[in-house]
Amino acid sequence: MTPACLDLPIVPGATNRKPLYLLQPRVERKAISVIQKTPSLLLTVPGHGLPAEWPCWVEGVSGFAALNHQPPQQAPWMVGVIDADTVEVNALNGAGQNASGGWLVYQPGVDLADATAQLTITGPGYSLELTSANGGLEVLGVGRLNIVLTPEQSAAIPHDGVTYTLDITWQNGDVSRWLDGPVTVRRGGGHGCCT
Repeated sequence: MTPACLDLPIVPGATNRKPLYLLQPRVERKAISVIQKTPSLLLTVPGHGLPAEWPCWVEGVSGFAALNHQPPQQAPWMVGVIDADTVEVNALNGAGQNASGGWLVYQPGVDLADATAQLTITGPGYSLELTSANGGLEVLGVGRLNIVLTPEQSAAIPHDGVTYTLDITWQNGDVSRWLDGPVTVRRGGGHGCCT
């Protein structure tokens, strides 16, 4: 498996919490039975199976073209879970829309129950290892990790030439390189405002 490449932005001197979604390669499609005309768009998707807020696409909806996002060409919506049959697309206003049909499309999460994750950040003369054992990686459930950097850790990361890897060790001892990419440390500081 080729690891996905993803930038890891860091704000130096601050507590950094970065959620990661570890997705299986297969795609699930669940029929949308009702698209509610609510300001924060609610979709009735019986037995959707999403564990929590999750990246999803929507295909084949009639009457609301902005809702349709095709994988992998378009970015997914971050879909919130209301209950076992209802999800929310908070980024869209469904009031006044006359939409129907379609499919909620997503990749299920990877089961991390018997696995361990290790995130390693390296740069010139620098190395930091984060695991669930040292509090640097929080396992939030199926397919969800949270990277946690303390203010001291984030302040110590060099500004240039830094990369990271995320490796998953499975119960049988196999190791998968799941993610890698550059670490981008923000320069400057202050709490200014753009005009």
